[in-house]
Amino acid sequence: MSDSIFKQNYFEIFSQEISTTLDINLLKEKNRELQQQIHPDRFANSSDAEKREAMQKTSLLNQAFETLKNPILRLRYMLTLKGIDMNAETDTSMDGGFLMEQMELREEIMDVRNQAEPLDVLDTMTTELKSKSADLINNFAKLFQNNELDKSREIVRKLQFLNKAQKEINEIVEQLEDELI
Repeated sequence: MSDSIFKQNYFEIFSQEISTTLDINLLKEKNRELQQQIHPDRFANSSDAEKREAMQKTSLLNQAFETLKNPILRLRYMLTLKGIDMNAETDTSMDGGFLMEQMELREEIMDVRNQAEPLDVLDTMTTELKSKSADLINNFAKLFQNNELDKSREIVRKLQFLNKAQKEINEIVEQLEDELI
């Protein structure tokens, strides 16, 4: 693999179109193929410069793979390709209705242990979060394609909220399952 990897965006590295949806199995296959080409062990008898370059390529490849396989990181990265900074601490504006929904969801999550069947309630919440996330990703694709980047950015921020809620749900499920053992 040539030095061109350092000039390519993550999608180009894996020979993928810039898209909200990727074939994860194809991505994994391409990652394995590229890792075999550049893995530092292949350069054990090479010069220090070649070893260092292999390490840098491997690091870049790992970062690119982790970014593209995670839907939220992938969308954030797509926005960075358009010059949108997702790390701006100053942007605190958010859809009020969405924030209210999130507060209510957090209350439901915190109160779930008081339900008769908390695991069933959490399973329903997970299903709803997956559906909302899929809808948001579809909306992102349309907005991104139409270059409506501010709206695309807001969708990514909403997805981050949903992802955080899902992590909280997963933690409670794990705790409840441990208690049943």
